[in-house]
Amino acid sequence: MQNLQPRPVWAHFAALCAIPHPSYHEAALREHLIAWARARGIAAVVDGVGNLILKKPGSPGCESLPGVILQGHLDMVCQANSGTRHDFERDAIKAVVRDGWVVAEGTTLGADNGIGVALALAALEEPGLVHPPLEVLLTVNEESGMDGARGLAPGTLQGKMLVNLDTEEWGHFYLGCAGGVDVEVRHDCIREQVPPDYALLRFEVSGLRGGHSGIDIHLVRGNAIKLLAEALRDLSAHTDVRLIGMKGGTARNAIPREAYAVCALPEAIASSIDEWVRHRHEAWRQRYAEEDANVSFACRHDDELPGRAILRAEQEHLLAFLDTTASGVERISEDFPGVTDTSANLGVCALEQGAFQATFKVRSLHDARADVLADKLVARAAGYGLQAWKDGAYRGGRRTRPPACSRCASGPTRSNSAGPPACR
Repeated sequence: MQNLQPRPVWAHFAALCAIPHPSYHEAALREHLIAWARARGIAAVVDGVGNLILKKPGSPGCESLPGVILQGHLDMVCQANSGTRHDFERDAIKAVVRDGWVVAEGTTLGADNGIGVALALAALEEPGLVHPPLEVLLTVNEESGMDGARGLAPGTLQGKMLVNLDTEEWGHFYLGCAGGVDVEVRHDCIREQVPPDYALLRFEVSGLRGGHSGIDIHLVRGNAIKLLAEALRDLSAHTDVRLIGMKGGTARNAIPREAYAVCALPEAIASSIDEWVRHRHEAWRQRYAEEDANVSFACRHDDELPGRAILRAEQEHLLAFLDTTASGVERISEDFPGVTDTSANLGVCALEQGAFQATFKVRSLHDARADVLADKLVARAAGYGLQAWKDGAYRGGRRTRPPACSRCASGPTRSNSAGPPACR
């Protein structure tokens, strides 16, 4: 990245990649930035919840102008492809330039929100920038529940305008955002011994593109958890499948790219399972030919004894819940054509030693609609005998209508810093 322009921005981004900073583990990065700021005479303050605030006076002649706050967050979403050994609390992100894009090898990159942080830091050190008083607010634990933003004490900042740099498209300014709420699902399953004439198998879904549950949910990409549940329900309709364990996804706000299940099947069925796997794989390749052409479905045979599996009745409830419960776009906005209004994402699922858990991320431009959808998910879980509740709610901010276009008084689709608003 050393040859990318503007060089100060990419130098900061490279430094962020070198310092691990998952949610709840931003301390090392924060200390690095404090040292960087103080070496340049920039004031650095850490508030009571761990947010970092950097302050720089206005340039000569601009000291009395209303201050501007540049805001981003220090943590990143942490996902690694299966087969990629990466400890996000210890290992640096391996960023490379490929086909004109900066990408990471086998993991998430952390551009959310590393590039926003890098832009803010570059603005602070730009010698020729004419600016009012600047405050850079870098919050903690954004990806895990907005903890830093929630804990920011009133009166901490003096600026009159805040520019949030955790955005999606270069050159576009956003005038609102969705609110959200999590739905947590839990159940302790009763287990029983698998019959002795059963073989142990591991089914794996991989190769999906995944994505952010906010900006990519409308792209109808495959959800590895739901595809796995769909496949296991299909298989259980034809033979006696015993579900032992299951895991998929790594974050509630990321569309799952991979999932696996450990099951026991009658030995006669297990020995000929490969044909069913190929058939299921081909069906998915056709379904996702445009959105997820690299979807993969595989089965591995294991020589170990199966052990205990959950009761068949509970298995049916879990798989039916995962397979049929909504995950995707619920409603498209009437005010902003083409923009998702309300959505849900089944982001994480695990079944270990009989303990089942799943997490949904619900988002909406209207807080009431997010609440209604979350309530529906809770009720649906209860219908399958599962415990569920809402958690981590935060409010959104939105305009009721797009701002009027200065040229024709119709609403623009977005504000674009590169030119005048585009009319509908």
